[in-house]
Amino acid sequence: MIKETIARASEREEVLQNNLDYTLFSWSKQKGIDPICVQRAEGVYLFDYNGKRYIDFSSGLMNVNIGHGDQRVTEAVVRQMQQVSYVTPSCATQVRGELGKKLAEICPGTLNKAFFTLCGASAIENAIKLARLYTGRHKIIARYRAFHGATYAAMTAGGDPRKLSADAQQMPNVIHVEDPFCYRCPWNQEPQSCHLECISHVERVIEFEGPKNIAAILMEGESGSSGCIKYPKNYWKRLREICDQHGILLIADEVMSGAGRCGTWRALEHDGVIPDIMTVAKGLAGGYIPLAATIIRKQVAAAIMKEHGSFMTGHTYSGHTAACAAALAVQRILQHDSLLERVRKNGEVLKARLGEALGGFEAVGDIRGRGYLIGVEFVRDRASKQPFPAERGASIDVARRAFEDGLIVYPCSGNVGGTAGDTIIIAPPYNATDDELLELVEKLSKAVDAAFA
Repeated sequence: MIKETIARASEREEVLQNNLDYTLFSWSKQKGIDPICVQRAEGVYLFDYNGKRYIDFSSGLMNVNIGHGDQRVTEAVVRQMQQVSYVTPSCATQVRGELGKKLAEICPGTLNKAFFTLCGASAIENAIKLARLYTGRHKIIARYRAFHGATYAAMTAGGDPRKLSADAQQMPNVIHVEDPFCYRCPWNQEPQSCHLECISHVERVIEFEGPKNIAAILMEGESGSSGCIKYPKNYWKRLREICDQHGILLIADEVMSGAGRCGTWRALEHDGVIPDIMTVAKGLAGGYIPLAATIIRKQVAAAIMKEHGSFMTGHTYSGHTAACAAALAVQRILQHDSLLERVRKNGEVLKARLGEALGGFEAVGDIRGRGYLIGVEFVRDRASKQPFPAERGASIDVARRAFEDGLIVYPCSGNVGGTAGDTIIIAPPYNATDDELLELVEKLSKAVDAAFA
């Protein structure tokens, strides 16, 4: 037993040192870090080399929607690779066509033409290109507190302040608007008396920028890593009307909120709105193999496919057969295991349980979200909603304490100009059991108690 423990410790040290010496870690300082050395993953759990178990209730980066280690996906990928593992994107393959057809079936309206990419950021990049090509216009309107990816165009489109140190030379012609943040309304309105000043604000910006200059409005289907900001009722419907009025395309970033995360294939199903362009990634292939897609409506596709027209963009691994096989397997698992129904059923129950367990803490200001994308915001004073100072790192503190107890949640720390407090995101894999969800609530309650005692 002692020899086995020593061997595991030695193996862990080698794994860790190789990672630290020869790789860079994303969204992180590079010195003084001590990441989990993951030996294996199964269901909702990660296991390190010391045998410690972590319950992964951020679903990786909100992408491991069906859980870790589902061998049905492995088997589908192996079968595909035994047949054909890679061909250039100029070739047609059975699995690429089947996945495109499947996406057309589950997407609303005439969103039926997919261009496959590798990640959410590249899907956003192509959405912006397509909008500009289709409209002949150049300006993109997006929200300040949003995240669309870490490539340059996607980073500029996202107004999330975490980008500032890396985005000094921003892509031109992106205009940001205030967030429709009901908990911290920039216009000091309350939901019961709201006149949708957030929409009037967008309309004014459009007039100032010139409607005929604006190619698209780009927004997340449901806010994610910027703090699960909740859209007010009818916000998306009014955006759709404004776009139709001015010939502006509506782009929905469903990278995080789609693929069942909010209990439906896409979050916008709850709002009854069909975008012109939709980006999907993360849960599309469940994190098993990188895959994303930019999906466009029939009329946008028709303009691109017109006689003598060309679509002059692409990626070496677009439509990769193994990735498409993984995505097809994930979609079938979502349906076969009724996982979207589980998210719809349990999402409100989980939010209610969190309210019961955390509602007594003065530092818990708001619990919001939809399905399995839930944010808990921490405040210094509940009545005034005054946020903690940025240096307090409230959400990071809670996440650290939860982590020490074997629970992984996602912290969103970033109080900018007093406009937002610290939020943690809770995003369980869809196959989490009732007992595992109860474990989440118990461990998180302990972490909050310890952080603000």
